[in-house]
Amino acid sequence: MTPLDEAQRALLALARPVAYETVVLENAVGRWIGNDLIAQRDQPAADMAAMDGYALSIAAPPPWQVVGESAAGGAFSTVLHQGEAARIFTGALLPVGADTVIMQENIMRTGDMISPAPEHTLRKGANIRQMGSDFARGRNLITRGTRLTAAHIALAAMAGHASLPVARPIRIALVSTGDELVPPGAATRPDQIPSTNAPMLKAMLYGWPVIITTHHVPDDQAQLTALLTTLSSMDIIVTLGGASVGDHDIVRPAITAAGGQIDLWKVAMRPGKPLIIGQFSDAILLGLPGNPVSAYVTARLFFLPFIAALSGDLDPKVEVVTQRLGAPLPANGSRTDHLRARCADGVVIPLKTQDSAGLYALSQADGFIVRLPYAPAAASGDDALFFFA
Repeated sequence: MTPLDEAQRALLALARPVAYETVVLENAVGRWIGNDLIAQRDQPAADMAAMDGYALSIAAPPPWQVVGESAAGGAFSTVLHQGEAARIFTGALLPVGADTVIMQENIMRTGDMISPAPEHTLRKGANIRQMGSDFARGRNLITRGTRLTAAHIALAAMAGHASLPVARPIRIALVSTGDELVPPGAATRPDQIPSTNAPMLKAMLYGWPVIITTHHVPDDQAQLTALLTTLSSMDIIVTLGGASVGDHDIVRPAITAAGGQIDLWKVAMRPGKPLIIGQFSDAILLGLPGNPVSAYVTARLFFLPFIAALSGDLDPKVEVVTQRLGAPLPANGSRTDHLRARCADGVVIPLKTQDSAGLYALSQADGFIVRLPYAPAAASGDDALFFFA
């Protein structure tokens, strides 16, 4: 069996980032940016008010005479002289000659004359957003390979961009195998089960830049071989089930019969040992186990990071954090173990049920405790490695 970290490196080494396409800002969210994003303008483009109030120079003592106003999109058009003030609103340009904005609640006004409230202390430069204080023209705001959020889209718009280069959607074929599978919601005989893994993986990819097709073949090697030959234009072909060593585990011989190549089979992990990594034409083959928890864990550790890598993510690995263990654990064996667990206030507690077919426990888990090979017994309060589901 291949150690988990070695298998992950082997898969990521196969990633060849896909081509980029330019899309309008609102269509770029959730996708990976292909170039560094450079600011095309200063923000703010000039000194402006951070509060509603009055703009003036505190070099002249109060009172000050209000001689006009400055509003967003309608700047004060002349120079403020000593002893003069302008009514100003949040986001408006600071008039030439002003060096301070006093908040309106700290002002007493009689007619067109204003003075600071008795308890207010004057401070030069107060309530002013300085030109370029958010970012300056030419600054690198978003690094290539970043997955874009709504906040990134707002930043790009403010920086002067109307569109962005992003990785094109990844083409994925999900191939469920097994005579026992029926569509979700269909009536089942005792020897049948609803098809679970394909809907689960599609749900995991909700909001990801992917194009997914789904397929189902029975336990028939010839049918699977024929289907694989039609999927050579995919970026990733994911088989679900049939990856072990039983008489009905047809995935490996079907890959070979279709002209594909198996690079790796069996990973020293639990759940998820019968994992396949291979290649077929220009597609990468990923054979996930049939047990749904095994499929979930291997998808988190292999499938999703590989999609990110194809999309240009420069660090696509799952983020593993250190938490505090809330219950004792026995010594681990030779495989990296992943225990479904609840997490609260930095404390992780493994669930009682760890069966690789146990979906209720998976639905109750916040994530997985990672137990490295041959890890010694751990006591409550010890550090534990953990990644969120």
